Amino acid sequence: MSVSAGNDVVRQSLASFRLEREADWTNFETLLTRAEKRPPHLLSEDELLSLPLLYRSALSSLSVARATSLDNALVAYLEALCLRGYFYLYGARRGLRQRIGDFFLHDWPHAIRDLWRETWVSVGLTAVGTLAGFWLVAADKGWYDAIIPASLAGGRNPDASAEMLRSVLYGGGNHFLSGFAAYLFTHNVQVAILAFALGFAFALPSVLLILMNGCVLGAMFQIYAAKGLGFELGGWLAIHGTTEIFAIILAGAAGMRIGTSIAFPGELPRMAAAAHAGRIAATAMVGVVVMLLFAGLLEGIGRQTITSDTARYAIGGAMLSLWIAYFYLFRMVRHGDS
Repeated sequence: MSVSAGNDVVRQSLASFRLEREADWTNFETLLTRAEKRPPHLLSEDELLSLPLLYRSALSSLSVARATSLDNALVAYLEALCLRGYFYLYGARRGLRQRIGDFFLHDWPHAIRDLWRETWVSVGLTAVGTLAGFWLVAADKGWYDAIIPASLAGGRNPDASAEMLRSVLYGGGNHFLSGFAAYLFTHNVQVAILAFALGFAFALPSVLLILMNGCVLGAMFQIYAAKGLGFELGGWLAIHGTTEIFAIILAGAAGMRIGTSIAFPGELPRMAAAAHAGRIAATAMVGVVVMLLFAGLLEGIGRQTITSDTARYAIGGAMLSLWIAYFYLFRMVRHGDS
């Protein structure tokens, strides 16, 4: 057989192949283009049923085209068509905006609600640590330096005058105030991250960090309360503190969930229990980062511009109410309406 005769046979095979199957390719491409431009629920039942059938037909055509070494342009066309079909039928069809919406509307609140036991334990540990720090400094001033390093105290210690402590709370751009506020925010971010990251060690580091954070809070309150400025300090901290401390509590709860799941896996294998707890805790921790960013904005703006105790407590109370409603009440209202 001559070369020209062989080429004629190939061309006839290609033409026959196209004649038999090209209508299906065209239908699949047209239907796929329409499906990519509209939500699935707007497609008809026949269109939804046709998509996987036409996709399998295109895959079969691609297999034949590759095996028989047909026209390279045809093989490339079928590969691109099958790839589009695969991503539409089996790929993640949710866009970035929808995934972010799902996180804030469902995933994050659900994870926080799932951690309710650990959250209450973390609240209790914070309260115990605060009372312990307050009592220790009240009983012996030396405990203040043991809890809060002198290099970061910036002169705020049990021997500081009421005027100096008050200037910190209402000094606006005061250098001491800026340094101390930055220390508090940095300290709380570090505690939140460590309380989560070290939770795998049977939750003990998370428990100790939450207790220590409470001790810092209690020690600070004691020196202000001793000068009659406890209420004023509470307002100064409330603007960002209700968000910041709540975030630390949740981070501690996430760390404790991982640690207790490893220590007490129940009926699941230890690694499976840790993996399940890790997914919930990680979701909660992503949200904790969001809360800390909010706290940083509130601290940066409120500390400089708001000096009214009433306004400070109002903002702090409103933020705490907002977080509680978002995590725990929104689901109840939504279910009640459904």
